Amino acid sequence: MNFTRLCRRLRAAIALLAALGGTALAGDAKKWKCPPCGMACDSKTFDASGNCPGCGSPMIAVDARETTAVILLFEGVQIIDYTGPYEVFGQAGLRVVTVAASTEPLTTAMGMHVTPNFDLAHAPEADILVIPGGGVESATENQAVISWLREKAKQTPNVLSVCNGAFILAKAGLLDGLKATTFHGLIDELKTAAPHTTIVRDQRFVDNGKIVTAAGLSSGIDGALHVVAKMRGEGFAEATALGLEYDWRPDSNFARAALADRFIPRRALSRAVAAQVRSTKGSRDRWDLAVAVESAGFAADVLARVDRELEAQGKWSRVQVGTESSNGSYTRWIFVDEEGKPWSASSKIENAGEPTQWTVTIHVERRT
Repeated sequence: MNFTRLCRRLRAAIALLAALGGTALAGDAKKWKCPPCGMACDSKTFDASGNCPGCGSPMIAVDARETTAVILLFEGVQIIDYTGPYEVFGQAGLRVVTVAASTEPLTTAMGMHVTPNFDLAHAPEADILVIPGGGVESATENQAVISWLREKAKQTPNVLSVCNGAFILAKAGLLDGLKATTFHGLIDELKTAAPHTTIVRDQRFVDNGKIVTAAGLSSGIDGALHVVAKMRGEGFAEATALGLEYDWRPDSNFARAALADRFIPRRALSRAVAAQVRSTKGSRDRWDLAVAVESAGFAADVLARVDRELEAQGKWSRVQVGTESSNGSYTRWIFVDEEGKPWSASSKIENAGEPTQWTVTIHVERRT
């Protein structure tokens, strides 16, 4: 175990000892409760610290007014965008509630039905305000929601958006003059929606102090743990992550929008051939995508269809076409990225064993 990992484990242990011993994680609170566990003890509070008699979890102190995370919901909300932070803040011992334009049941992305706890007018005071993504049009086009968000954010110390929830913050004018990120496929669109915001693609979340924007989907878990760390210390956040059995890496530079596969035009490939992904892997500097194709055509004919689509998207310039064998052809390309940096690429087709079965490989690599 390296020194950094050991320090984190020690801080996590200190946080757990603090929870057990009642040190100043929650001020001079007199009441105690266990982290939400789904059992009947969730609704109980106790007058002394220790382990919960119901589930055995180390209890945490609570203030007279519980620290509260308020999560905005709307039709088409992405499930993990709000349930990821919900789980984190709940595990950290916060009170977590949901709010929407009304308390009528909503249908999320993928068809989950959920009933909000509060409507906008009755939302409780918040220490954290979470704005998830998904089908955000129902929120961005609702002036009552935008007005509520604009005012609520003024009163809330911590605001966290997840995925394209950043577009809701942008509509409310809350990203002006700040840095922000969003779902990897919507980086360029956010630049248009938030022209006074610096959009970044190489961070899993962006912290402006009050407002934190997380990238897509599971990034909201990291963003929420970061908010917990800001509020109660990194050790407490690490203990929370351990409770979730989540391998939290606050120093990770993984950002989906920065990976090299962003240059591979998947839609162009799917227009050219009906393909099934065989493998897709790489890094920020290179990527290899291999797909299986069923076609009765010759290798050169199949690759020509792929190349026409690659060329039509207007970014790649063809520099060489060749044949490696009677069963394989390739094309080499060059292009530049959004910063004007040079890249090379290749498209290649090989027979996969049967006369009508082919493997098409797209490779991109940063040029030095």
